[in-house]
Amino acid sequence: MFFEKQIFHNRKLAIATKHQKEKVITPLFEHHFNSKCIVPKSIDTDVLGTFSGEIERKYSPIETLRKKCQMALKESNCDLAIASEGSFGSHPVIFFSKANEELVMLYDKINNIEIIGRKLTTETNYNSKNISTISELHSFSDDVSFPSHGLIIKPSQNSNDNIVKGITSKKELQLEFEKMMSEYKSVFVETDMRALYNPTRMKIIKAATENLISNINSTCPECNAPGFIVSKTISGLPCEMCNYPTKSPLFIEYLCAHCNYTKQEKCPHKKQVESPQYCDNCNP
Repeated sequence: MFFEKQIFHNRKLAIATKHQKEKVITPLFEHHFNSKCIVPKSIDTDVLGTFSGEIERKYSPIETLRKKCQMALKESNCDLAIASEGSFGSHPVIFFSKANEELVMLYDKINNIEIIGRKLTTETNYNSKNISTISELHSFSDDVSFPSHGLIIKPSQNSNDNIVKGITSKKELQLEFEKMMSEYKSVFVETDMRALYNPTRMKIIKAATENLISNINSTCPECNAPGFIVSKTISGLPCEMCNYPTKSPLFIEYLCAHCNYTKQEKCPHKKQVESPQYCDNCNP
């Protein structure tokens, strides 16, 4: 099968969100593909899990994206859908740093195409703390960019009874804190990571969507399918001093998910040799 150019242009696109992610996704897809973007009013992506823990996340991020896209297609009667999914925790490479990874998937039901964009960053206010005094509360809220970024307050980390979400004013925060402290010795406060209450996360979703668009525009040389992206890296870039193979990439390999065509590109960073400081032989 050979794909025609611009298969995503001038099509109706369903965005699977209840947290206003369309604010950053719609302008990009309208600009690049002249899409008509809609958000199904009845969609409830929270049934697949919530950051605050009321509903357990049962699926992997990729499977969650697929299910969100399927929900959007069903609720909108469209054949093209987009969804995003965020993960928060420790950075996989930068030790002791918190990270946000955003994945954005475009699913085309007509052509059976699934393309993913992603962004991994340490730019996040993701945080939480047990708090028992008003001074601790003020210190924590200042550290996480409140009130421009929302907060969640609940009796304890593992309890969702009396949970209050989407707090965006100092008056409301103090009121809810005092109310909860009258019943409990301490309370648990965390950042509200839902996109509509977290401008920093919304910015990362936009960056992941831009990566998705870049991947869409990368087409297979054999069948012209969109989404011809890097599938793996092959290490071995030689050391500048001893010529020993380092862990730095010597090749990157592109793969087409539709016709399985592969292509290797040597020295992806345009570097012919690596600095001795990254060589296990010169700098063990």
